[in-house]
Amino acid sequence: MLSQGDQGEYSAIAWIGQRCGVALIPLGNCPDYDVAAEIDGRLVRVQVKTTRHEAANGRYVVTLCTRGGNQSWNKIVKRFSAERCDYLFVQAADGRRWFIPADAVQGTTAIVVGGPKYAEYEVDPGAPLSLS
Repeated sequence: MLSQGDQGEYSAIAWIGQRCGVALIPLGNCPDYDVAAEIDGRLVRVQVKTTRHEAANGRYVVTLCTRGGNQSWNKIVKRFSAERCDYLFVQAADGRRWFIPADAVQGTTAIVVGGPKYAEYEVDPGAPLSLS
């Protein structure tokens, strides 16, 4: 079974590939973005996040910061920054997806999608996240 993060990355690659025709995966671990794409003749970096944290009214809380990865927490928090990527792709548990320009993201540790703030960036839904 694929991890939640892998499911999100595959969803992003499929959506970007259908929309743009070109989705690129960095070789090795890239700390700032998960996928690259050619959009309107420009190479862009895409950070992918997934969420199962359902809030009120069909909205989802998306954690943007990382806290030490899979190792024991080293107290270093890496906050989201538009300087490290060009777009944020979000995949929610129910399959809803958003493709948000990084400079439109109004948070560094978390945001809430599914309400009016990011509505213009919601794209066609994908498959719901499966439990891993």
